[in-house]
Amino acid sequence: MANFMRLVVSEAERVVSRFFKTEEEEEEKKEERKEEEEEEDVPRSFLTAPRTEKLLEQGEAGGLKYGVGSMQGWRAHMEDAHTICLQLPDPLANWSFFAVYDGHAGKTVAQFCAQHLLEHVLATQALPSGEEEEDPEAVKEAIREAFLAIDRRMQGLSEAETWEHAGSTAVAVLASPQNFYFINLGDSRALLCRSANVAFYTDDHKPMKPRERERIENAGGTVTLQRVNGSLAVSRALGDFDYKTVVWCSPTQQLVSPEPEVEHLARRPGEDEFLVLACDGVWDTFDNPGLCAFVRSRLCLTGNLQDVCECVLDACLYKGSRDNMTCIVVCFPAAPGVSQEALQKERELEAHLEKRVAELYDELLEQEEGPSLVGVFRCLATEPNPGLPPGGGLASKRATIMDAYERLKQSREEQKLLDPSANAESN
Repeated sequence: MANFMRLVVSEAERVVSRFFKTEEEEEEKKEERKEEEEEEDVPRSFLTAPRTEKLLEQGEAGGLKYGVGSMQGWRAHMEDAHTICLQLPDPLANWSFFAVYDGHAGKTVAQFCAQHLLEHVLATQALPSGEEEEDPEAVKEAIREAFLAIDRRMQGLSEAETWEHAGSTAVAVLASPQNFYFINLGDSRALLCRSANVAFYTDDHKPMKPRERERIENAGGTVTLQRVNGSLAVSRALGDFDYKTVVWCSPTQQLVSPEPEVEHLARRPGEDEFLVLACDGVWDTFDNPGLCAFVRSRLCLTGNLQDVCECVLDACLYKGSRDNMTCIVVCFPAAPGVSQEALQKERELEAHLEKRVAELYDELLEQEEGPSLVGVFRCLATEPNPGLPPGGGLASKRATIMDAYERLKQSREEQKLLDPSANAESN
């Protein structure tokens, strides 16, 4: 009887607790619902499928040719911007300027720099005019001052106009008749191909590098998870004013510095082939020699530089880049031209891949899981494929493989409809 009464009391308590929850439990539930709602309101950083539409452009003047391509990719927003000026205003008409800006946490800073950074460089009045002799050190100092000036200007605007808390890296090349000036702030990158090899490339500004870490720690910050205060992945950038509030530090000694590194390199007209400037969404999947070799191989197939840039963006996407992608290719007279030998090798590669796709499709038909594009790629990746683009590898021929697979699949399905006996046998 006692056991029965204990069971009755226990069940009664359980039922009562269902209808009369304590105030503490109710508050806990409210907090949980609030957190869930806040998570739903947070904008997603990545899309469920990449945006592959591209902005493509090309042009030429004064012995220079350029191509540019940009693509949003997997990111929820496009935050890259760029500047191309083949001829600066007189008396610097034989100078040119190219830049890529990679925005983060918003596009405002990147877009403002694309519109106004060059005018700040020109406003320093340190560039030579008329018959004045070019002074590389003066030019480099002018560029540094221009970066600091535009950062001050943007800080004032961001406070007055309540800008988003955004920032941007910058990589640029100012080309005079005598020199290249490589300008770098952050982790976008530029390289020069000379005589078929990488002759120069900019060095990324990452927080874990000793010089960058020292500045960050001197300003009272930390490098955690290879990021400034565990958050920002670059140690130098324009904007990012939340990281530039240390009162005892000068603008260049803040947690995040707006001071670029500027290097100059004497031009060699008979050897300089091309420049590549790109954001880190490109460099995430290519190293310096790899991208240099890939671009050079594409130049041997086409003189259309926007097609070359499109090939770079597609290769990056298929190699796994999850970021926005922007790439500028600038060619000089010594750049490689279209080669009949290269075209023939490319045709042979395309024919080889199409043949192997057909053979692998039939082989996979014999297996239980049947043919699939993933299965075809997996098989191709385990075997030699002579003539693949250097640096790009199999991923850079993904479009060719996909097209061959889809055509073959459609053809086989049409054959089944025309030949019911074959369809019955396959079942």
